[in-house]
Amino acid sequence: MIYLVLGSNLGDREWNLEQAKALLAERLRVDMLCSQILETEALGFDGPPFLNQAVCFESDVTPEDLLDTCQDIEEQLGRPRHEAEYDADGRRVFRNRTIDIDILRFNEREIRTERLVIPHPQLWERPYVQMLMDEMPDRVGHDAFFVTPGLSGDHNNDNNKPIEI
Repeated sequence: MIYLVLGSNLGDREWNLEQAKALLAERLRVDMLCSQILETEALGFDGPPFLNQAVCFESDVTPEDLLDTCQDIEEQLGRPRHEAEYDADGRRVFRNRTIDIDILRFNEREIRTERLVIPHPQLWERPYVQMLMDEMPDRVGHDAFFVTPGLSGDHNNDNNKPIEI
């Protein structure tokens, strides 16, 4: 199974999620299962709240082709392409976006290339991802992707509790 998380905090956020799912299904020729939609505060920057949703599906697409498809859809839905930005302290700079499509898991594989790291490297920093993934099927091995040394199993904090939509 392939697992993605979608997020949007600009424009008609629900429409952005629906369009991204429709384009993914059309281009990859897949049927997908979807989690509930959660609203969360922007993490790592000041911005409007995000709507987030996890999806999963089976496909014979390669990880690189999936990344290209996700980035093409992001661009089609108004997200400009840019290289990752970092502040003076070396921390990643995040920005508002019409749509963000992250590859969380890809058929239980670990991938580390110049363009792609799976499981997603900031997965454990996003408390809502665990909630969304808890709804998804085929969770064999799932917990290993969400446990990070030094963190308790409860990744939620009072400053960023997700709200079900």
